Amino acid sequence: MTTDSIPVQATDARPRTARKTRKATPSGERRRRLFRHPGAGRQHHAGPVAYILLGIAALFSLFPLYWTMVAASTDNTRVTQTPPPFLPGPHLLENLGKAWQDAALGKAMLNSLIVAGVIALSTVLFATLAGFAFAKLRFKGRNILLMLVIGTMMVPPQLGVVPLFMMMTELGWGQKLPAVIFPTLVSAVGVFFMRQYLSEALPDELVEAGRVDGAHSLRIFWSIVLPIARPPMAVLFMITFVHAWNDFFWPFIVLDMTNPTVPVALTQLSAGYVRDQSLIMAGALLGTLPLLALFIVFGRQIVGGIMQGAVKG
Repeated sequence: MTTDSIPVQATDARPRTARKTRKATPSGERRRRLFRHPGAGRQHHAGPVAYILLGIAALFSLFPLYWTMVAASTDNTRVTQTPPPFLPGPHLLENLGKAWQDAALGKAMLNSLIVAGVIALSTVLFATLAGFAFAKLRFKGRNILLMLVIGTMMVPPQLGVVPLFMMMTELGWGQKLPAVIFPTLVSAVGVFFMRQYLSEALPDELVEAGRVDGAHSLRIFWSIVLPIARPPMAVLFMITFVHAWNDFFWPFIVLDMTNPTVPVALTQLSAGYVRDQSLIMAGALLGTLPLLALFIVFGRQIVGGIMQGAVKG
């Protein structure tokens, strides 16, 4: 009986010791509670000082737009007086209509919409493809190619104006919209931006799981990368669209007044010996309204995309 009782007692002692050891060792959840910051998870509310500072920043940001509207609603004599007016005048609709006719802004806005839309869409597509390749694909010369792409950001664009203009003339695109669109179909800034985001937000395990399931690179890009990359794609689209809409240097060189974009068309308002400042401001206000409408419609999605990308990063 003594021989039979010894193994039984030893067998019973092992689970008890294991149970005591498990109780003494804190779990992962308990460790997180112990080492978590005391203020983590709490909702912080802004105080009155924060609201005052934000209100001042909003006033400074909106004042140029307000001043443009005030100047566009008065006549040229009143704008040039000292002190200048700070309240809207009665000539806003009249000046807007005159600026629309004198600068032929109808065709110019259509051209700018085509140019900015195509450039923004192509930049988002190609930059996301290149960013995914540089971030998650392994191929020879990847780092060298990435350094070359980043190096193009150091070259001033003015250095390539003459050869680029000659190239567009040889292709027969002089004074045409493709001469503005094709040189800016993708940007090095967009490639670097998407590469940095996908390096952090796209786990390698998802790409490897797609490979295991037999998906090729384009399938992985369409089904895995695009859903994850929506927040930075929305931000990149907005930034590229605004930049292409406001671009003046290259469209002014390659286009003429018969087929202009909005910034090129607005130069007609400043022609002549006496410049009508109220008319110029009215044209600038008309050129800004589509961007404001775009931000009002898609602003919440863009801000939400930025916050979502920040949380994922």
